[in-house]
Amino acid sequence: MCKGLTETHSLDPACIADFWIFQNLEQADIEALIRHTQAESFSSGQMIFKQGETTNRILIIKSGRIRLWKVTEEGNEITLDIRKSGDILGESVFSHDGFIPVNATCLEETYTCGLTRGGFEKLVLSNPNIGLQVIKNLSQRIDWLTSRVGDMSYSNLEERLYRILAAVAQEHGMKSDKGLILPMPLTHEDLSFLVGAHRVSISRAMKALHNSGQVIRDGKFLIVRQGVI
Repeated sequence: MCKGLTETHSLDPACIADFWIFQNLEQADIEALIRHTQAESFSSGQMIFKQGETTNRILIIKSGRIRLWKVTEEGNEITLDIRKSGDILGESVFSHDGFIPVNATCLEETYTCGLTRGGFEKLVLSNPNIGLQVIKNLSQRIDWLTSRVGDMSYSNLEERLYRILAAVAQEHGMKSDKGLILPMPLTHEDLSFLVGAHRVSISRAMKALHNSGQVIRDGKFLIVRQGVI
């Protein structure tokens, strides 16, 4: 992990028990998990992981938002994902020898619960019920993610782009009288990656969404109107 950790904190049981990946654990398992876990905080703008480095830690986001991004061969930054409370960061620790494929930067003050790969493996070996429950929770998460892939299957690019923007706005946006405000600027290159289309096509589709009133630009931010499709 990159240096620059802001602060460490004592860990409350709720910091672990509330996360989807550890739901339905017995109290004894939660207490065992806490003994292997450290609470950490990071400041806005701080880089947690750097592309190309390695890590032996996995972080569960308690609060805040983290932008995952990388630099293209042309030298442009593209946003790959925005992680929020309840999401996991550093899952590559369980594969590829902990190689970090992307950069991770905090969009705001962020609090996490972290544990090492070795600590987690030791924990599961001594507390097999934790491993079994985590597998069940991961399976349910995969089913949920699979259901969302349907938004990528629409043949109409405008509809696909709208649904992707609406999904991002639902997860990370702020409500207004006009719709959901995306809390971060997204370039057409960012959108081309998220939607899976060329930037030129994204520009045309975005123009059509603007003309139809489905998406409104307010300065550098976008407002997604709900219930349009």
